Amino acid sequence: MKPSTTTVMHDIIRQVREGFPFSLDEQELCADDGCSYGCPKKLLEYIDIEIMEWEERLHSGETPNFRDVEKLAKTSRKIQRVLDKNSLLS
Repeated sequence: MKPSTTTVMHDIIRQVREGFPFSLDEQELCADDGCSYGCPKKLLEYIDIEIMEWEERLHSGETPNFRDVEKLAKTSRKIQRVLDKNSLLS
């Protein structure tokens, strides 16, 4: 049986929270040309806002549709690629 879209959304949010370097400060994010493939600080701020919005929506009982899940997953993958190119992922 396939998981519900709510479960999948929670899983994506958990993976992003655990895998992305939200705890790094601006100096660490942009040190040594850290912004050569996009600005990690702005991308992390963007995905953090998206995640917080979805956490609130899920908490209030909203059920995401497949398009919502796919959009967050795609955005997360793109940001992950940029962070990886900037050597910010372990």
